[in-house]
Amino acid sequence: MRQFQFEYENDRAFVKEIAKIKQWCSSRITSGIFFTIYTESVDKVKIADICRTIDEQLPDALYMGCSTCGNISGGQFTSSDTGIVCTVCEYPSTKIEMKQYKLNASLEKSVVEDVIAYTDKNDWIKAIQMFVTIRGMSMTGFCEDMSHIRKNIQIFGGGAFNPDINNDVACVFSKPGGYSEQAVAFLFLGGEDFYVESTHITGWKPLGRELIVTKAEGSILYELDNKPAYDTYYKYLKIKNDENFFNNTLEFPFFYEHNGINILRAPIASNSDGSLTMTSDIDENVKARLAYGDPNVILEDIHFICQRIHRFSPEIIQIFSCAARRTFWGNTEANKETFPFQAIAPTSGFYTSGEFLRTNGYLNQHNVTLVLASMREGQPIETSIDTLSTGSELTGKVSMISRLATFIDAATDELESVNKKLEQIAKLDGLTGIYNRKEIQKLIVSSMKRGTSVTLIMLDIDNFKSVNDTYGHLEGDNVIIGLSVILKHLTKSSTAVCGRWGGEEFMVMLEDCTRERAVEIAENLREDFNNSEFKKAGKTTVSVGVTQAFKNEDPDSLFMRVDKALYKAKQTGKNKVVVL
Repeated sequence: MRQFQFEYENDRAFVKEIAKIKQWCSSRITSGIFFTIYTESVDKVKIADICRTIDEQLPDALYMGCSTCGNISGGQFTSSDTGIVCTVCEYPSTKIEMKQYKLNASLEKSVVEDVIAYTDKNDWIKAIQMFVTIRGMSMTGFCEDMSHIRKNIQIFGGGAFNPDINNDVACVFSKPGGYSEQAVAFLFLGGEDFYVESTHITGWKPLGRELIVTKAEGSILYELDNKPAYDTYYKYLKIKNDENFFNNTLEFPFFYEHNGINILRAPIASNSDGSLTMTSDIDENVKARLAYGDPNVILEDIHFICQRIHRFSPEIIQIFSCAARRTFWGNTEANKETFPFQAIAPTSGFYTSGEFLRTNGYLNQHNVTLVLASMREGQPIETSIDTLSTGSELTGKVSMISRLATFIDAATDELESVNKKLEQIAKLDGLTGIYNRKEIQKLIVSSMKRGTSVTLIMLDIDNFKSVNDTYGHLEGDNVIIGLSVILKHLTKSSTAVCGRWGGEEFMVMLEDCTRERAVEIAENLREDFNNSEFKKAGKTTVSVGVTQAFKNEDPDSLFMRVDKALYKAKQTGKNKVVVL
């Protein structure tokens, strides 16, 4: 594959560039030519002029393009509003085809059905590149349906954008479909000697604590932790709910797991009710966190992926990078993450409103992500390149952001660790380390509500007041701890759950346990405690009550009955097990 990249200045200059391409092709065997046009313009007339020139100068060439939020040529952001890339296929076996469809919610399924049918009939297809207008449309159903395409086909591409990120007008265009502000254009590539490898890079790290999506419907995110979703952006970032919301939140997407991978999802609008309109559907009950770019992580990922792509030995590299990444780096610094690939192969692409990549069989819509597609014809050729530079020298501003992000991460981890400890402490009895009454009672009630068969064992240390009065409260505590140690051994060797019910009383819950087995366990507990000897108090005893819950019984009724069993054991001589 041979690629020619240049900036579009005017029609006359464009014709001269095409003449160079024609001259190059005249002395070689070629199997196909296609143009990719990236433009920061949605001017239908200008785009039509470019397409007409291609039709006149190279009638057999294919072309497709879209409006962008910035173009990448030679691996770098270009100030030109229109970039043109001409790719020439040199192997006779390589095939290229294009299709374009009008796309909206009602046409989505029919579009994908046609694409699936086309790929099923053409087993030469190895990759699908797509440009799509996505603003105002949920792409979740489209991505799910596209995931049914033959598994060995790689799919990648980007969402058309407008140079004004607050403007919804965007377009795609192609030779078979012309200009459209509501469409998807596909480039099908393949053949026996065609090879492709695709991947993605984020570098964005989760910040702060996890938030639960408590209410969502389609692409509308209503609530996080039972509060309006917008509140998260104001509370943590002081981003106002105004006309600048979209621009201000581009760098702060949500980070969560989807289809087995971590992805980023950015809001495109904040609504008057505090809900957020997302670029794609988001499920309820998922755990999400705000994220922010870490320049060092990004550059480390770039270096790693560069090495991997170099081993693939591509002849061209396509980049689909989110406009938020350009905003994050700034126009000059943005080259730090794109230019290193130019050292491997000619690199071009654009800044998108959303990135698409098939991973593990699923087509995912990404945000704030850099998607890469590396292609070649023929077997890899071993080449050596200069040490891959990622331009790791960071500006003071970006370095400060990185340090701040690291600080927030560390502080958040510490806070989460403390919260987990506090949560655990709230469940446990301070003296014995087993569950307190509130927690053991909650677990019993929960098991009964699930319809699980529950049996309770209630224990009370006999003559405990005399232990305290005779040997002091410290020895009394030792006796209580001694019984709790025996109960802990029981929970380690079975599914039993135990807790301190209060004072010298303890409760054990057994699930799906027969009455006979429960009595056997109770007797073993009684004997083990009676065989224990304490430094001052010597040997002491315990009385035990056992009962099993009836079907659909109220928990309070069960607690009263096991308490009666224990009381009966006390009244009839102590140091015994009574079953009711």
